Amino acid sequence: MPDAYSATIEKYWCQRYILFSRFDDGVNMDEEGWFSVTPEVIAHYQASRCASGTVIDCFTGVGGNAIQFAQRCNHVIAIDIDPSKIGFARHNAAIYRVDDLIDFIVGDFFVLAPKLKADTVFLSPPWGGPDYAKVETYDMKTMLRPHDGYTLFNVAKEIASRVVMFLPRNVNFNQLAELSLSACPPWSLEVEKVHLNGKLKAVTAYFSRPPVGGC
Repeated sequence: MPDAYSATIEKYWCQRYILFSRFDDGVNMDEEGWFSVTPEVIAHYQASRCASGTVIDCFTGVGGNAIQFAQRCNHVIAIDIDPSKIGFARHNAAIYRVDDLIDFIVGDFFVLAPKLKADTVFLSPPWGGPDYAKVETYDMKTMLRPHDGYTLFNVAKEIASRVVMFLPRNVNFNQLAELSLSACPPWSLEVEKVHLNGKLKAVTAYFSRPPVGGC
């Protein structure tokens, strides 16, 4: 492992080809990217589930999900408030030859949200670092950053008819149900447990607006 990385990155370094199969072609990440990027095979599957018109990756980070979306969707908008992360994402997308298929935007998703429209909003917000695994039940009301899960959902559902949230494996399923029921009329919810190498890695929640109906 290069000396530039801290000791906390060691286990992620061993998984570098799981994170990016083309890592040796020059993939770049900051330290946060190492433990927050979606493993490529998972991002590939999520993209296949979301394959449609326009997808907005609201917390794109170093671009793992955006790259996969670009291979399967008509239009991808990748947003991150950190200019350096957008730089990494653009660089990594170029390695996969999809950088020209993605609109990279440096900005705050919550500020941009009122002007956005899409078919799918993908939310993989910061989980609070690796310490999320130390609690028995992950609380979306207090542990997600920069805003709680309820705020995320309420903002996203005004943008698209499908909202996808990538969350820790120990997330409170009751809170996911509360989100779907909080909409008027209630949105449908499908929850997938995501396994990688035989271990439960995370949870993906798919929320969909009902085609017709009212409150």
